[in-house]
Amino acid sequence: MNQINREDMLELTRRMTLKRNCFDRIAGAYLDREGFVDGTFNKNFRQLSLPDQQKNLDIAKTIPFSETNVALKEYVFSGEEKKPGSVWQLLCALRECELKNDALLDIFYEVFGEKYPASGDYAVYFFHGNYDVPRKAKDKESLWESEEVYRFLICAVCPVSGDYEPGMPVCGFMFPAFKDRGPDNGRIQVFEADPARPHRDFLNLILPVSAYIL
Repeated sequence: MNQINREDMLELTRRMTLKRNCFDRIAGAYLDREGFVDGTFNKNFRQLSLPDQQKNLDIAKTIPFSETNVALKEYVFSGEEKKPGSVWQLLCALRECELKNDALLDIFYEVFGEKYPASGDYAVYFFHGNYDVPRKAKDKESLWESEEVYRFLICAVCPVSGDYEPGMPVCGFMFPAFKDRGPDNGRIQVFEADPARPHRDFLNLILPVSAYIL
């Protein structure tokens, strides 16, 4: 069984601060417990106020900063799960458009609202990020030369209260997986705040056919 490399995740989180922010866009939807969308937003991340940037960075960072191979696990998409019309295809399209296509986002929110069993109102947050992956020398010290760009999405599902005030994520994912310090489009890293009580319906939404851990 392959494992998520903890150092890889920490490498990403070091780019999730106000001074070293890797995110350029944030989008999301607020849904009621029945799965109906109450409102959506789609903004340039860097145009948010600094307090709002920090609040949202804390939400996004929760996924890669969580305990690897316990709260954050890696799954592979089967060939069946990559067929046209699949969630995998939708995630690829959302990453390709850098979250700028509201029609694609609306499809995800609609599908999600239909299948996710919620106990209360909640929000689905999407973040789009770019990370210039630096090369590393044999001694593992960074050479600060970009080897490739890791373009990725983070999705966080958060309970909301009051005037759409989000709590911390209860589940979410990072796509594509950050594997061997680069993107792996055939894998996804899924977060569960409480691994002892996983959101099976959430996992079945992302990997509906035959999810298995590598």
